[in-house]
Amino acid sequence: MKAFWRAATLVVALMMGVAEARTARWAASGDPNTMDPHSQNVGTVTMVLQQIYDSLISRNQQLGLEPGLATAWTQEEPTRWRFTLRPNVRFHEGEAFTSDDVVFSITRALQPTSNFGIFVDTIDRAVAVDGLTVDIITKAPDPILPNKLASVFMMSRSWSERNNAARPQNTRQREEMHTTRNTNGTGAFRLQSREPDVRTVLVRSADWWGWQVPSNAGNVTEIIFRPIASDATRVAALLSNEIDFVMDPPLQDLARLRNTQGLRVLEGPEVRTIFLAMDMARDELLYSDVRGRNPLRDVRVRRALYQAIDIQAIHRTTMRGQSVVTGTLFPEQVNGFAREEDVRLPYDQARARALLTEAGYPNGFEITLDCSNNRYINDEQICQAIVAMWARIGVRARLNSMPLAPFFAKIQRDDTSIYMLGWGVPTLDALYSFQSLLATRNGAQGDGIWNYGRYSNPAMDALIQRMKVETGEARQATIREALRLYREDVPHIPLHHQMIPWAMRSTLAIPHMANNQPYFRWAVVN
Repeated sequence: MKAFWRAATLVVALMMGVAEARTARWAASGDPNTMDPHSQNVGTVTMVLQQIYDSLISRNQQLGLEPGLATAWTQEEPTRWRFTLRPNVRFHEGEAFTSDDVVFSITRALQPTSNFGIFVDTIDRAVAVDGLTVDIITKAPDPILPNKLASVFMMSRSWSERNNAARPQNTRQREEMHTTRNTNGTGAFRLQSREPDVRTVLVRSADWWGWQVPSNAGNVTEIIFRPIASDATRVAALLSNEIDFVMDPPLQDLARLRNTQGLRVLEGPEVRTIFLAMDMARDELLYSDVRGRNPLRDVRVRRALYQAIDIQAIHRTTMRGQSVVTGTLFPEQVNGFAREEDVRLPYDQARARALLTEAGYPNGFEITLDCSNNRYINDEQICQAIVAMWARIGVRARLNSMPLAPFFAKIQRDDTSIYMLGWGVPTLDALYSFQSLLATRNGAQGDGIWNYGRYSNPAMDALIQRMKVETGEARQATIREALRLYREDVPHIPLHHQMIPWAMRSTLAIPHMANNQPYFRWAVVN
């Protein structure tokens, strides 16, 4: 069967004018936990699915907006956007792409089991005007709707309904459905085989509309993705020519990789911030020796935990200089960033101990820190360093580290007291972070969708609601005010923005992207 598929791939390549089959062998530490395009808004899922599915609006190599499945979009009225769809597009299983699929996909992303509500929260409904025209009606003016729709994949309505997948998979309940392991997109590559936690194979879609766009000049005909949890094993596979591309090489190996003949390392900042979030909802903290109280509801305790962290030591030792220390919610590539608000509370163990005493915890307390061990750069090592730093002020933290899938499932059940999270900003706009991470979880679409500390502040909520509808300088002023409140209220303990190194064989050329997503439609294998 494998020989058959390789032969078929070669035939496709020849039909498309690609001289011969070109395979890109790719590895990362984590594996997608689903193939459902509206279930999990997580980078490890998106990195595979964006090879398979298209959105109405695409992003170019500078992360700017450009036509995707929609060739044009206009704001006809304050609450009505019109999208003109690309003709003659087909899904991988043969169905023609029409406005009916857009209406279905938008409606599906609005369902309760979707983790993509943040991208469609202002949408009231989508309406098919004709076969290739769709109107999207919003509940209020949304100045950044095109930015959001660049992250919403389009599905085939007939395929989804035929396979009992009219709503997204419920990953919180560990639900199995057809879209857990199967796909049907309109994208540059189609899914050939899927073995979770072992291997995922994609093959070039010969009739993808995008091959007619000059910028999509990639020659890859097959992608073999292997999740390899062990840092040492991933590096060994690259050095031994078993794989061509590692998205997350360990920092301690970068110098060796740079100096190895036939390899190269690409580096740059990622639009992702690493921070700690805390349970501020429960009256009694889970996994703690404190009874009848929740220390994390006291801003003095949150400040103490913050000021006990020697972030420069983490930057210097744990991250080996490959991080941008921060005191704010998102990096400067994001609209709304204000340098004057990017100020950390000072590292001061004595002040941290004094704050704990003022709050009524002179002897500290016990707590459990939940942390992934295969999602972010040196995630477990960062948490280990923080646990040691907290011990010096009397906070006895137990580290509970685990792979990506169980970690996300745990925090999404609100089964946590304090946890580390990395947050990217695919819309490149401040609202995405504020609304997802800090809005009160009140059932409104998109509000607090990743707020598992359940932080709630009416003043912050009011600012977020204003961000949704304001434009121009008024909106920028609102964002700055929200950033100031973020610093004062300490709903998170910000750590750093990630720097992302990619390591690859010199035979592979692929653009290094600030969203840490590899786009193989632009990749060239020599």
